[in-house]
Amino acid sequence: MLDLKFIRDHVDDVRAAIANKNERDTLDDLLKLDGRRREIISAVEVLKHEKNVASQEIAKAKKSGEDAQPAIEAMRVVSEKTQALDSDLRETESQMLQLQLRIPNMPHPDVPVGDESHNKDIRAWGEKPALAFTPAPHWELGEAHGIYDGAAGASVSGSGFFVLKGLGARMQRALINYMLDHHTANGYLEHRLPYMVGSAAMQGTGQLPKLADDMYRVQDDDLYLIPTAEVPLTNLAAGNIIPAADLPQRLVAYTPCFRREAGAHGKDTRGMTRVHQFDKVELVKIVEPESSYDELELLVNDAEAILQALKLPYRVRLLATGDLSFAAAMCYDLEVYAPGMDAWLEVSSCSNFVDFQARRMNLRARPTGGGKPVFPHTLNGSALALPRCMIAIWENYQTDKGTINVPEVLVPYMGGVTEIG
Repeated sequence: MLDLKFIRDHVDDVRAAIANKNERDTLDDLLKLDGRRREIISAVEVLKHEKNVASQEIAKAKKSGEDAQPAIEAMRVVSEKTQALDSDLRETESQMLQLQLRIPNMPHPDVPVGDESHNKDIRAWGEKPALAFTPAPHWELGEAHGIYDGAAGASVSGSGFFVLKGLGARMQRALINYMLDHHTANGYLEHRLPYMVGSAAMQGTGQLPKLADDMYRVQDDDLYLIPTAEVPLTNLAAGNIIPAADLPQRLVAYTPCFRREAGAHGKDTRGMTRVHQFDKVELVKIVEPESSYDELELLVNDAEAILQALKLPYRVRLLATGDLSFAAAMCYDLEVYAPGMDAWLEVSSCSNFVDFQARRMNLRARPTGGGKPVFPHTLNGSALALPRCMIAIWENYQTDKGTINVPEVLVPYMGGVTEIG
C-alpha cells in the first residue's frame, strides 16, 4: 500500500492516480481519520504528562506523610481517559487501514493515461501464419481429435470448466515441464506451493479487499483458492528482513489458478479462453528498488523467450492506467495471435509493484553495510498461462489436413510425437 506520509504530502497526485485507475476515491475519508488520529495521539501525550505529574505528587505525598488520595484520584481519572483514547485510537487506525488498503498503487510516469484503447504497442515478434484454408477455432480442433471436452467439464463442475484428454493433456504437461526447465536453467528457483492461502496473504499481494468477489473462498477455514502462484510465492517472504546480498531473488512455480471471473459473465464462453480453473507457470522477483525497472524488462524477456521458442506470433503492449491492475505501477501484456479466433490473447502480464506489496506484507531488505531496512520491490509475470498458450499452438500449428503439428521444442516432452490427429 502507499505510505501514509506520502499520501499526505502528495494528495493531488494520489487523487489523480485513483481517478486514472478508475478506483473509488475515499481519500477525504482517510485524511479526516488521519487528522483525528493525530489529535488523539496529541491528547494521549498530554495525559502521559498529567500521569507523570500525578505519579510524582503521590510519591511526594507519601514521603511527607500528607494525604495522597487526591493525587491517586487524579491518576485514576487520567488512566480512564487514556484507556478510552487508546480504544478510540485503535478503532481509528483500523478504519484507516481499511481505507489505505483500497487506495491503488501509483502508475509510473511513463504509463499512458486512459482506458485500454490507450494501451501502447511496444514491439511484435513473428508473422501471422499464411494459411491456405479457413482456420478452425481451438474448440473445434480439440473436439475433432478427442483432446478437449468442454461438455465433460461442464457436466461435473458447471460452466467455465473443461477437460483435456490424451495428447491434449500430455501437451499441457509437456508445456509445464518445458517452461519450468527453461526458467530454472535461467536462474529461477522452483517451488511447489500450497493451492490455498489465508486472507493475510491475499491482502499482502493486493487481491484483498478489492477483488474479494472474484475469489473462491473456503468459508469455514478462512482460506482462499489461489488466483495465481504470485500470492503464495511472494508471501513466502512476508514479514522477513532479507539481506541485500541475497537480492535479487528469482522464483518460479507451476500451480493451478482459480478465479470466479465475477465481472466477465457472458464473455468468451466457448473453449478455453476464459475459465474458472487454469494452469500457469509464474515468475516472481524480489529486488532492490534501484534495479526494479531494469528487472521488469528482463522479466518480459524471460516470458517472451517461451513464445519465441514455440515460434508463436505475439506482441508486447504497455498497459494504460485504466487497464493497469490495482497493485501495479507498470505492466506489459504479452498477447499471442490465435488465427482460428482471429484474436490476440493475453498469455502473460509482467508487472512491477515497486514497494506496494512489500509494505502490505511488511517485507523488508537490509542494505549492504547495515542501516535501516527498506522495502524491496516485487515483480511478477506469467511465463506462461497454459490455456491460451495451448489455444495459440493448436490454431497456429493446424494443417490443411485438420491435424495439429507439435512445436519442435515440445517433441522431446511429448515422447517423440510430432503430430496430433
